[in-house]
Amino acid sequence: MRVPRLVGLMAVDARESARARGLSVDAPDRPDFRLAVVDYVVRQYPQPGTEVPRDSVVHVWFDFGEGEGGGGVREPRGPAPPAGGLRREREEPAAPRAAVLSSP
Repeated sequence: MRVPRLVGLMAVDARESARARGLSVDAPDRPDFRLAVVDYVVRQYPQPGTEVPRDSVVHVWFDFGEGEGGGGVREPRGPAPPAGGLRREREEPAAPRAAVLSSP
């Protein structure tokens, strides 16, 4: 049996998704996990796709641990924009030249 991806799901959906696959869910950071509904899963163990026996427990967390961030949902970081554009330095403008006037 493979562990489903629970990260990003609400608590109620994570419980239902695991239950449908014959797995249990535990939340070490949430003693009232069975009452949680709209909190979103931010981490899980074992990772999605891991082979586990039926009736295994998947641990989920709703808060980031100490020093792990928690700045919210982030957009994908890659791929980086192509070189050039705002990253390319512009040449310094030439110093202004004094106009030279000649008389006949």
